[in-house]
Amino acid sequence: MNNRDFDEWIDKFRASISGYDYYIDFNKVVDNVEMIKVELNILNTLIGSNNIENDFETIIARYPETLKCIPLLLAVRKNEIYAQDEDGSFLYNFKKMNYSIEQYKVFMRKTGLFDMIANHLVNNLVDYALGVETGLDSNGRKNRGGHQMENLIEKYIKSAGFEKGKNYYKEMYLSAIEEKWDIDLGAISNKSKTEKRFDFVVKTENMIYAIETNFYGGNGSKLGETARSYKLLSLESDTIDGFTFVWFTDGIGWKSAKGNLRETFDVMEHLYSIDDIEKGIMTTIFK
Repeated sequence: MNNRDFDEWIDKFRASISGYDYYIDFNKVVDNVEMIKVELNILNTLIGSNNIENDFETIIARYPETLKCIPLLLAVRKNEIYAQDEDGSFLYNFKKMNYSIEQYKVFMRKTGLFDMIANHLVNNLVDYALGVETGLDSNGRKNRGGHQMENLIEKYIKSAGFEKGKNYYKEMYLSAIEEKWDIDLGAISNKSKTEKRFDFVVKTENMIYAIETNFYGGNGSKLGETARSYKLLSLESDTIDGFTFVWFTDGIGWKSAKGNLRETFDVMEHLYSIDDIEKGIMTTIFK
């Protein structure tokens, strides 16, 4: 791989690696609503009520468990909600009532939930909850995005014939590697003063491959620092027999730190992109 052209290599970096399941996890959305579907249907009887406060009081007195639905109607994923105004401050618990029903009626009135339900602004609270859950789940895209590169790498590790827990491991600490295979990694741990965790470790008959993965779809202040630290890690790893550091990275964000990545590319043997992966590089390097 030493004869690769850096400019040609980086030109193939992707703008995104978002899969079809990146946008909304509908299974999770439906499961979350299913857990409170019965209670939501009880509250559905309030829709269009001419005396919603009295009807709400009757429901809560008979079915206090319906209160657990209320936070979701406000797009809140907590059992407690704090609210204050000129009448005082309150921390409402919707898992176990900590105020009178009258005070919960105040909450429903002042948040606008009574108005929304009584005036047919929604026709079905189950459908409404599905919409709210969908919106809340969209906020999880950042976390899903952070794991997309890891998921992609793991998919190809498996395709190369490796089995989790047998000859490849996920999120493995440096000390665990030393203990499991009786290898001294002091050269990259500052003589055991630094605890490093690798995204993956692949073990073949003659080599331990420690793997880091990341994807940068946009500019970031840490890009240069990441390139420099992995360059050093690679050089230090080269001094250890039976141990190899492998870095899979991609993303057009690297275009803003092209010089830093080039420096690492020039000295690091095992630096690969998604294009390399798709061309079967894993079956070539893991021997």
